[in-house]
Amino acid sequence: MFRELNAAMRLYRESAHTEAVGRALLVQIGELAQIAGWIASDAGRHEQAERAYRLGIEAARQAGDSSLVANLAGSLAYQLSNTGQERAGLDLARAALEEAGPDAPPKTRALFFDRVAWAHTRTEEAQPAMQALGQAHEALTEADNEETPQWAYWVSREELEVMDARVFTELHRPLRAVPLLTDVLSRYDATHAREVALYRSWLAIALADANEPEQAAGEARRVVSASVDMASDRTASRARAVLRRLQDFEEVPEVGNLLHDHGHLLSA
Repeated sequence: MFRELNAAMRLYRESAHTEAVGRALLVQIGELAQIAGWIASDAGRHEQAERAYRLGIEAARQAGDSSLVANLAGSLAYQLSNTGQERAGLDLARAALEEAGPDAPPKTRALFFDRVAWAHTRTEEAQPAMQALGQAHEALTEADNEETPQWAYWVSREELEVMDARVFTELHRPLRAVPLLTDVLSRYDATHAREVALYRSWLAIALADANEPEQAAGEARRVVSASVDMASDRTASRARAVLRRLQDFEEVPEVGNLLHDHGHLLSA
């Protein structure tokens, strides 16, 4: 992915082209930078990811594509929120939403509101997080007949429900999180193994919060088994988070067996 990004940058810098072609190349660089940054972030290479995101932001800004700027900034905000820089993540997520503006395609605004919701969740600000979730759903209802950038193809009601459930889990509202995650996972494409593992990790923690450690242990086993076969730092980190949460229930046989089999991952 980084080879593709570098090739696009060379083409822009070293070739002669019209203004329209130059703008199209800048947009392509921005889109490639977002993908490269996301891949690097998932692999735990956060500095490399941040460099890619910032390069993409600059390219998208030169191209005058404010929605793409916001997508890249929001992706970086999401990384910051998940890596101990919660306040910086919130500031950047808000800035991304503002940069996109009210005239951005509705599906992209839904995505940007979702990232603001997550950033508020990570700073433990429940009310603004819930408000942003509502705004994301409102934006998505406007998206049926609107033109949407290709990079926003994956934004859907189902994906917004996943974020709803993640926010509810982080805010320790398991009675709202568990039904949502259970329903989404029952309909989710099982071939998307990384996403399924991540969503099951939140379900496991929500079940633990609901005082259902036996069910939580079953979900945790699925998460751990999946994470072992993936080159995803994010999935491995979530597996450890689930195991840590279940340590409170180690006297429950199902949890005790789980920790006996996989507790060594906590020191990885």
